[in-house]
Amino acid sequence: MVLLDSPARMKASSAPASMKLHVVHRTTFHYPGAVTQNLNEVRLKPVSDGFQNCDSFQLNTQPASLPSSYLDFYFNWVEFFEISEPHRELVIEGISEVTTSATVLTPNSTSTPMSSLGQVIQSDRCHDFIQPTSLIALTPEIWRLALDATAGQSDIWQAAIAIMRFMHSELTYMPNTTNAHTPMLEALKAKRGVCQDFAHIMLGMCRSIRIPARYVNGYLYNGPVDQLLGTQASHAWCEIYLPECGWQGLDPTNNQPVDERYVKVAVGRDYSDAAPIKGHFRGPGGGNMNVEVRVERGF
Repeated sequence: MVLLDSPARMKASSAPASMKLHVVHRTTFHYPGAVTQNLNEVRLKPVSDGFQNCDSFQLNTQPASLPSSYLDFYFNWVEFFEISEPHRELVIEGISEVTTSATVLTPNSTSTPMSSLGQVIQSDRCHDFIQPTSLIALTPEIWRLALDATAGQSDIWQAAIAIMRFMHSELTYMPNTTNAHTPMLEALKAKRGVCQDFAHIMLGMCRSIRIPARYVNGYLYNGPVDQLLGTQASHAWCEIYLPECGWQGLDPTNNQPVDERYVKVAVGRDYSDAAPIKGHFRGPGGGNMNVEVRVERGF
């Protein structure tokens, strides 16, 4: 097995950058009439792992509620609450302070030979992330597309980089053409979509050639001058599993590895496992939802 710090295999920055970020995620639901028994579960608290630490988190709701919490199957932090009294508006706000750091991998790094994938996917932590879902298809056409995109690649990380670059060249980022529940095949056929679509398509291509890959929901700091895509609301990207490094992030929307500008909140097989808010209520349907996300540099 190749060690993480092996100079013959890994090319890493000598001092990974770090960043303190302040995140405010506010979702407002407006209902056409009074609703009751409004039950919601939210995944808004950033994770603490080897690349970031959630320094503080606060969940606010209006009307006020008393949330309970648990860790779900993928170790995402989930808070759930119910508002029983009649109301015509619900505001859910998550406020986070996070310290992030850059990954040790660069676009030129090498990691694990593709020939080792048979052993990699035997790990329990990888099983769910090589499977199809209702949003991610593993068809012969996707497999052929992935093979063409990774032709000549013998390293897992470099194969994933090749898929990311292929997607970035073939798809157009275009808001309001899909939604979070659009199947990847539909977005791929149209060759356009938003960050969730880019992530779902990359997951399908990686999984079709047996590279373990999972969906990530979170945020992206755009900075004062950067022109990154997908920063107006929650952002989505992919992580692939490398035995020597663990889960490593790639952002197909912006064609780059994940670095200190990214805040990871939740992971799963696809969007449905990592959605920021899920809920149901008793009352008239319809209404509208407004989402505001602000990511600022801390001090």
